[in-house]
Amino acid sequence: MPIAPELLKQLAEKRQLAYASGGLEKLAERKKKGLLSARERLAALFQPATFMEFGLHAQHDAHHFGMEDKAMPCDGVITGVGYVDGRPVAAYAQDFTVGGGAVGRIHAKKICDLMEYAQQSGIPVVGINDSGGARIQEGDVSLSGYGQVFFHNVLLSGVVPQISVIAGPCAGGAAYSPALTDFIIMTKKNAQMFICGPDVIKAATGATVTMDEIGSATTHATVSGNIHFMAEDELGAISIVQKLHSFLPSNNVMDPPHRPTAGLTLDSDPGMNDLVPADPKAPLDVHKVIARLVDEADFLEVQRDWAKNIVIGFARIQGLVVGIVANQPMVKAGTLDIDSSDKGARFIRFCNCFNVPIVSLVDIPGFMPGLAQERGGIIRHGAKMLFAYAAATVPKITIIMRKSYGGAYLAMCSKDMGADLVYAWPCAEIAVMGAEGAVNILYKREIAAAADPVAKARELATEYRDKFASPYEAASKGVITDVIEPAQTRGIVAMALRNTLSKRETRPPKKHGNIPL
Repeated sequence: MPIAPELLKQLAEKRQLAYASGGLEKLAERKKKGLLSARERLAALFQPATFMEFGLHAQHDAHHFGMEDKAMPCDGVITGVGYVDGRPVAAYAQDFTVGGGAVGRIHAKKICDLMEYAQQSGIPVVGINDSGGARIQEGDVSLSGYGQVFFHNVLLSGVVPQISVIAGPCAGGAAYSPALTDFIIMTKKNAQMFICGPDVIKAATGATVTMDEIGSATTHATVSGNIHFMAEDELGAISIVQKLHSFLPSNNVMDPPHRPTAGLTLDSDPGMNDLVPADPKAPLDVHKVIARLVDEADFLEVQRDWAKNIVIGFARIQGLVVGIVANQPMVKAGTLDIDSSDKGARFIRFCNCFNVPIVSLVDIPGFMPGLAQERGGIIRHGAKMLFAYAAATVPKITIIMRKSYGGAYLAMCSKDMGADLVYAWPCAEIAVMGAEGAVNILYKREIAAAADPVAKARELATEYRDKFASPYEAASKGVITDVIEPAQTRGIVAMALRNTLSKRETRPPKKHGNIPL
């Protein structure tokens, strides 16, 4: 016997109410502002006709103060699973047209249920944040909901990739959920993320600040380092999610989506030789090196506008996914400072969580000197790089391009810090410090007594460099694997990656290490 028509009609009506979100007027207002609805954002993320929604009919408890007769379609958040590039992804999008996207008990439960499903199924989670904060009418229950979301963010950390998109307001405690995820993408327009707004700061401290100064995408991308990517608009943000997803495995027991080329190519690239300045003191632009090293110069740089003295990001080398960590001599001479150490260490740890091989490109004179750095804790922050590299068990390939001095040499993944293979260009220098500084300490009296102290210092520096800092000296002692021509770098790295993909390394049993945070 066929199902009763009135039941089908009731189902259609309830679905229609849910799809209408906060009402056609509110949806029209968003459209005028150039904003997508929550459903349109998810539709842009997923392949057509692949979205399976969870909790369509879930709504708030009617007994809460002031909400007895208030309809809250989907409780202000759309959740479900769809396909991105042929692989399932769990995602939620907060709906600002429904109660300002405020978080209450059911709203939080829908997100947590989705995250539990993602954990059990081993699929990534994407969260699109657009919310006015906690639902005041639900009081402590809404705070409990936030706590449950944070707890699940931590449970999923290192199990499945978590990506956050900030496409509207994300204020107060709500900002901590994105902060607990792996990557944050924020739109330039209509998005704000902050703990205390201008009014609260004014009342508490007397300081007058603007929203742009504390909560804009530009501020977080260039000053605070809180976000990883800045997008022009929502579609741009979703495009970044899809690009990022193309480099990541679905979970921590899978390999990244490698696409190894049919044949390994060891062809020389003379153009790489041309990038090396004749003057060893002239800066080398590491972006140009990366462009020649990776497939089709396709490099997804992470945190491009913050701590620019280190460059991090994802690419493929002859089809294999890699995470690249590179000193940038064009900025602060490529030194490691507080911010760049934090930036590099967190990226290394992400790569290790998700089985992404790490290629390190080294050209570093040392850690950043200065009173502010010392008092700011450069020892503690720099130690994060040492800890992250030493703790990583994924394949680690290091290329020493030019200078690599002192503790910073170790902090950029030397063989002693667990690198599987270390190669150096012929112009590389590996030493406790630069030759000029070393001879001024070691031969101070001889230089002072010379007829021409400047010429004597130069002579001794050349001798020191040849005897104690040359890559051949390092190779003779087994400190590095080999000395290679820059033109050979792409082929050598490709071969090294193929040879280390089967790497398996065990560590002493423990709950976890204690990184110097």
